[in-house]
Amino acid sequence: MIRIGTVVFSFLVCALASTGALAQQPLKIGIVTFLSGPAAGPFGVPARNGFELVAEMLNAGTVPAPYATKGFGGRAIELVIIDEAGGPQKQVAELRNLAQRVDYVVGYISSGDCLAVAPVAEELKKLTVLFDCGTPRIFEDASYKYVFRTGPPGTMDNTSAALYALERHPNVKSIAGINQNYAWGQDSWTDFEAAMKALKPGIEVKTSQMTKLFAGQFGAEISTLLSSGAELIHSSFWGGDLEGLVLQGAPRGLFQKHIVVLSAGEPGINRLGTRIPDGTIIGARGPFGPFAPDTEFNRWFKTTFQDRYNLPPNYASYKATNALLGLKAAYEKAQKAGAANPSQEQIIAAFENLSFEGVGGTVKLSLGKGHQATMENAIGTAKTVGGELRIVDVKRYAPEQINPPEGLKSEAWIKSGFRK
Repeated sequence: MIRIGTVVFSFLVCALASTGALAQQPLKIGIVTFLSGPAAGPFGVPARNGFELVAEMLNAGTVPAPYATKGFGGRAIELVIIDEAGGPQKQVAELRNLAQRVDYVVGYISSGDCLAVAPVAEELKKLTVLFDCGTPRIFEDASYKYVFRTGPPGTMDNTSAALYALERHPNVKSIAGINQNYAWGQDSWTDFEAAMKALKPGIEVKTSQMTKLFAGQFGAEISTLLSSGAELIHSSFWGGDLEGLVLQGAPRGLFQKHIVVLSAGEPGINRLGTRIPDGTIIGARGPFGPFAPDTEFNRWFKTTFQDRYNLPPNYASYKATNALLGLKAAYEKAQKAGAANPSQEQIIAAFENLSFEGVGGTVKLSLGKGHQATMENAIGTAKTVGGELRIVDVKRYAPEQINPPEGLKSEAWIKSGFRK
């Protein structure tokens, strides 16, 4: 009896020691963002900076409430960062390798990459948080257990852009588009065109230019737009393509002769400044950057980021930060439910339908069966004042105003006239 008790006691001591050792080991988080190529400068590196800065601050316990606990529930976090460059097939292979080395994966800017890796993450049963890519197809065409997205889908970018454009330019009778020829650009134009037609029946579509991703040169397309007669031009360009459109189109009068809507144009503010012509309508894929609410939490983030990198954070930085904060919130919610070191399954259960405070405002996982986030969106107009680019006439749109209800696809909802 004594011997058995001793054996049992020894086993319990070993088990507790093992649990304690586990709690001391850092949680490894795989981070995927563009570190090379044309998307790195305006998107990938600012996102990486957001990840690294906030991870450091979380480990030090210097992030303001409600995230003041160190790391994730007391456990330090360690980032394993890889480059998103190379295309969907490469990213699928990279994910299979990364999933074996980390506890969770957070990443992806390109919609094409997200569409490719989401089913693989599900196959691997690896908790994966998409932080940026905007195509609504992720959760409208499939259902996932292990995949979440803490950034809003692109539907809201284009419905709010249509609402804003017509509120400020109600007499517009014709539109055109120039978008990248892959999931993000195709979905963005489909949604914007449908929204404009729903809001103003009879509006004429003059041309839709679909360009190769990261083509960089748009001389022929700009010529077509200039001769199209369209009053308003929509573009969801991002990265080097966004900058190329502005730098090549502005000298030829594209922005003077047409109303131009850049639904994802906010990163261009830091990099292009006053080279963005007055009157350009700009979105930030959420309440980010100069569109972020003036809260204590947001002021802390902007000041801390600016002090570290000598540049204000753009929307990629905001969305990267929100992804880590959302994962932390889910982890600690699972802890509060009684799991000292939550399993992946317990974190997933806590993550579903989660509402948490992000650096740009409240994030609610209210679509995609609780896996897809929504936020408000804000859009404004560029204007140079005193030699500096400002965003004026900012309008905010509530999440339910610019996103379909749960279970209804974006395209059908927009064509219905935004019915609830």
